[in-house]
Amino acid sequence: MSTVQLASAAPRRQRGRSLAQFFAYFILFIGLAVTLVPFIWILMTSLKPASEIVRIPPTFFPEQWTFNSYQTIFADPKVPLARFYLNSTFVAVARVVITLFTSSLAGYIFAKFTFRGKNLLFGFILIQLMIPFQVVMIPAYLILVQLRLIDSLWGLVIPSMVDAFGIFLMRQFISTFPNDLIDAARIDGAGEFTVYRRVVMPNLGAPLATLGIFTFMATWNDYLWPLIVITTHEKRTLPLLLTWYTSQHGQRYDLTMAASILVLLPILVVYIFFQRWIVRGVALTGMK
Repeated sequence: MSTVQLASAAPRRQRGRSLAQFFAYFILFIGLAVTLVPFIWILMTSLKPASEIVRIPPTFFPEQWTFNSYQTIFADPKVPLARFYLNSTFVAVARVVITLFTSSLAGYIFAKFTFRGKNLLFGFILIQLMIPFQVVMIPAYLILVQLRLIDSLWGLVIPSMVDAFGIFLMRQFISTFPNDLIDAARIDGAGEFTVYRRVVMPNLGAPLATLGIFTFMATWNDYLWPLIVITTHEKRTLPLLLTWYTSQHGQRYDLTMAASILVLLPILVVYIFFQRWIVRGVALTGMK
């Protein structure tokens, strides 16, 4: 009797798992659609002629494919696109390199060193995660005025050289790092910075990649701080270019959408190629 009941219960469990899997995939599909449809709409709109964009009822896919909007942007003498890309790349790369260095070094100190006031100091760093940037924006601006870095690309880098989230992320990961390797390096005569550079850093690939991607994406999309600091047209970053171009061609939706694609394209490429590092870094950081 029990054998018959077990045999009949197995298909029910299988159907239950299949139904749960179906609902899981359905929810993921809905989330994917909500995420991708706006971007696809922007891309399709940038490939339509201006007359088709304002047509009622609207069309999702272009009936007449054209790249005129992109050609117009590349040929516009008021839009030195290569210069704007160079500005954004310089700011993003500089912030990534400096943030990775300061975060990993501070994370190593908080994870593997014991000193008076350590927990209190780390608590102050965590408090920075709760303070919006708008609160410290005016003091940061006044500091840049004293340093004479207004209207300078370095003015976009210096206020973000130390990142509280990066220190927290590095500290959480380095805390799981075996002390035996560090002690062995010290016994061999390595100094603390040598231990950090040759023992700790080579084992931080996943969290460093994760923090680098997060920092790059945040910097590339940053709008408010460059708007305040940068005053010269040639020193603007891509988000400022997008706002300026929209104000100049507000009724040309094809040009606006094409400019949006040009701004988003690099960060999408970075995310697509390095997204596995984000998952790996977050997963490993939470392991003990």
